[in-house]
Amino acid sequence: MPTALRTIYKVIYDAVFHFVEDDGFAMASHVALSTLLAVFPFLIFGTALASFLGASQFSSTAVHLIFDTWPEAIAKPLADQVVQVLTIPRGGLLTISVLAAAYFASNGVEALRISLNRAYRVPENRPWYFNRLASLGYVLIAVLIFAILSILLVAVPLALNYTRLWLPRLADILEIVFSWRIYGTIFLLLAGLMILHLWLAAGHRRIFDVIPGVLLTLVFWSIGAVLFAYYLSTFANYTATYAGLASVMIVLIFLYMLAVIFIIGAEINAALMKFRVRRLLFGKVASRAAIGVPSETILSEPSPEPGAKPGPESEADPAAKLHR
Repeated sequence: MPTALRTIYKVIYDAVFHFVEDDGFAMASHVALSTLLAVFPFLIFGTALASFLGASQFSSTAVHLIFDTWPEAIAKPLADQVVQVLTIPRGGLLTISVLAAAYFASNGVEALRISLNRAYRVPENRPWYFNRLASLGYVLIAVLIFAILSILLVAVPLALNYTRLWLPRLADILEIVFSWRIYGTIFLLLAGLMILHLWLAAGHRRIFDVIPGVLLTLVFWSIGAVLFAYYLSTFANYTATYAGLASVMIVLIFLYMLAVIFIIGAEINAALMKFRVRRLLFGKVASRAAIGVPSETILSEPSPEPGAKPGPESEADPAAKLHR
C-alpha cells in the first residue's frame, strides 16, 4: 500500500476508533437535542435584542440563514413554527423570559464545547463560570451578526436601486456579488466552524490544524443533507411511526446526523495532529541516531534545575498531549 494511502487509512481508523470508544454517538445525540432546544430561545433572545438595536428584519434574516441550507422537507415544518413563535409579543430586552432564553440558547454552545473537548482529547481546565460566560458571548455575537445582516438586507437593495439608476452596467455585477443568501450562509458556516474548532474547545490549535476537519464537515454536511432529503422523499414514512411528532423527529434525526459529522471532523483534526507529532518525534530520533546519540537520550526530558523557569513549549508539545 502506498505511504499516502496508508497514512490516510491510519488517520481515519484512529478518528473513527476514538469516536466510538469515547461515546461519540451519545455525544452526537446530546448535541442534536441541545441544538434543537436552543434554536427557539436563541431566536427569541435575538429578536428582542435586534428590536432594541432597530434591526426589524432580524427574525426573517435568521430564519433564512439557518434553514435555507436545509432540505425543504426538513426545514419547512420547523421554520413555520419558528415564525409563529416570533410573532408572539414579549416584554423588553431585560425581562426574565428573554434572559432565560439567552441562558438556554447557550446550552447548545456548551454541548458543542463538551463534544469538541472529547474529540480533541483535551481536559477542560477552565472554570465553569468562564465557560458559561463564553457561551453566552458566542450567542450574543451570533445575534449581532444576524442583526447586521438584517440591516444589510434593507440597505443593499437601496444601494442596488441607486446603482441601477446611475451605473446600470455595475448593477448586474453587484446583484451577483450581494447574493447574500448563498454566499452569506456559506461564509457564516465556514467562519463559525473555524471559530468553534479554534477557540471553543480547551487547548490551543492553529488554523492549519483545524482546516481539514472543517472542510470535510462542510462537504459531508452537503452530501448528508442531499441523501437524507432523498431518503425522506423515497423511503421514509415517519408519520406512521411518530404520528404528530413526525416533523420534530425528522429534524432531530437530521441534527443527529449533522452532529456525528461535526464530531468526526474534529476527530480527524485530532488524528492528523497526533500523526504529525509522531513524524516530528521519529524524525528527531532518526537524525540524532545518525550522529550516534542513543534514542533513550533523545526521548527523555532533562529535569529542570531548582528555581529555573520553564522554557517555551516546542511546536509538538501541545499536540503531544493527545492520548491514544
